[in-house]
Amino acid sequence: MNPIGAVIVAHNSGREIGPCLDSLPPGLEVVVVDNASADDTRAEVSHRGNVPLIANPWNRGFAAAANQGIGSLDCEYVLLLNPDVEVISGLDTLLSECEKPGVAAAGGKLLGQDGCPQLGFMLRRFPTPAALSFEVLGFNRLWPGNPVNRRYRCLDLDPDTAAAVEQPAGAMLMLRREAWRKLGGFDESFRPAWFEDVDFLKRVVMAGYTVRYVPSAAAKHKGGHSVAQVPAGAREIYWYGNLLTYVAKHFPRYGRLAMCVALMLGSIFRAAYGIVRSGSLRPVSIYARVFRLAGASLRPAQPEAVVVSSAFGAQ
Repeated sequence: MNPIGAVIVAHNSGREIGPCLDSLPPGLEVVVVDNASADDTRAEVSHRGNVPLIANPWNRGFAAAANQGIGSLDCEYVLLLNPDVEVISGLDTLLSECEKPGVAAAGGKLLGQDGCPQLGFMLRRFPTPAALSFEVLGFNRLWPGNPVNRRYRCLDLDPDTAAAVEQPAGAMLMLRREAWRKLGGFDESFRPAWFEDVDFLKRVVMAGYTVRYVPSAAAKHKGGHSVAQVPAGAREIYWYGNLLTYVAKHFPRYGRLAMCVALMLGSIFRAAYGIVRSGSLRPVSIYARVFRLAGASLRPAQPEAVVVSSAFGAQ
């Protein structure tokens, strides 16, 4: 049994999947889970005859596809990769960290197209009511260097120093498969993407495991690949819907209330800004739905899956 396997979840990733697969070391057990791509993603995978392909007939979302892939492997550790990632070095150091007692996951350094670390993305702390409120109210765009945002996006950490962290990016994340199994895998109510990796790592830490950052493990990350697949308008509904699902699962009541109020106010501001920027009323319909999602999540005993399920079905 190989100690490491790799899972790549793809959706319309024909341009990215080949370089991603080619960057992996020979002999590594790899499975690609394709979420109903309409391009040549599956053909690109089939050109590499030793790579198993799980071809979903519909887009099951990232969390469900990741669970499929991880469940299909027979290994102790799983490297979860986005298709727009090309591994440069250091998979052995990720494995060494994950093999340490109590460590359930480890992430590495992600480099952008310019070769610079993707600061603010590759490492973050878990969201707090203040951090997410600043995000949805637009404070982080107006004042990106504010102390709340700097802490949330780990801009106070040295990207060249290994450390125990909370939330490395899921774009390149090695997992202890035993921990994944004990925690029930990724929560598939987060669909089609966003916040499923945050939720999983939050549960990892709550269960008493440690998460590590290993800068000697490096990869190029194109970024924005998943976002580009989501139609404008639906993108906002999915992101905010999954945000609210995360809030319902992990925030205390006061934090949930503050978050929903901030999101409702932010929806008004963003709709107004969108009208000015686009010269149309379409942002009103988009953010009116976001406003209603936030209002619905304020109801007592609101099941966390309801918000995201309604969002995922909204086109």
